[in-house]
Amino acid sequence: MSAAGPDTEDGQPRRRSPLIYLVPLILFAGLSIIFGVGLFSGDTSRVPSALIGRVAPAVALAPVEGLARDGQAVPAFGNADLAKGRATIVNVFASWCAPCKVEHPVLMGIAQSEAVSQGKVALVGLNYKDEAENARRFLGALGNPFSAVGADKAGRSAIEWGVYGVPETFVIGPDGRILDKHVGPLDQAAASKLLQRALKGS
Repeated sequence: MSAAGPDTEDGQPRRRSPLIYLVPLILFAGLSIIFGVGLFSGDTSRVPSALIGRVAPAVALAPVEGLARDGQAVPAFGNADLAKGRATIVNVFASWCAPCKVEHPVLMGIAQSEAVSQGKVALVGLNYKDEAENARRFLGALGNPFSAVGADKAGRSAIEWGVYGVPETFVIGPDGRILDKHVGPLDQAAASKLLQRALKGS
C-alpha cells in the first residue's frame, strides 16, 4: 500500500481527485457569502442602543474655538440645552471623516427645514476628536447647519453616548431622553425619518 493511498489493480498509486483540494475553497466561499448577506441585507444604520429611552448622558462641552455663524460665536451645548421643551437632533461629526462630508448637504437641508427654522427642532453638532482649526475650515467650506457645536476633543462624551464611529445622529426628546439613533451618513430618507421622530416626540 502506498503512502499516497491504496494501489490500483495495476499496482499504480491511486490518484486523488483534484476536487478534494477545492472543497475547502468552496466551503470558505459559501461561508463568506452567507456572512456577507447577513451583514449587508439588514439595515446597519439601525444599530440597537441601550440608551434609547434613557436620559442622554451628561455632556458639558466647550465650544469650538473661533467658530462663528452669521457673525456670532457658535455656542457649545449641554444637557440643559437638550431639554428645553423641543426636540434636538445631535449630529456627531469630524472634519477628517469622509462620510461626514457626504452627508453634509443633508444636514444643511435639515437646517433649512420648517421644523428647524420655526424652532420646533434644534440641530446641534458634536465635533469628535478634531482640531478647532480643521472644524472651522470644514464648516466654513460646506456651511454650518448647527445652532451649537460642542468640541469633544478627547472623545469621552461620544463614548458615553455609545458612539460607534462618525458620523452618527441622535434624536433627543424635549425631556432630554434619547428617542432614536442613526449610525452612518444620513441620506434624505433617513433625515426625514429622524425629523418625523423628533416632531412626534416634541
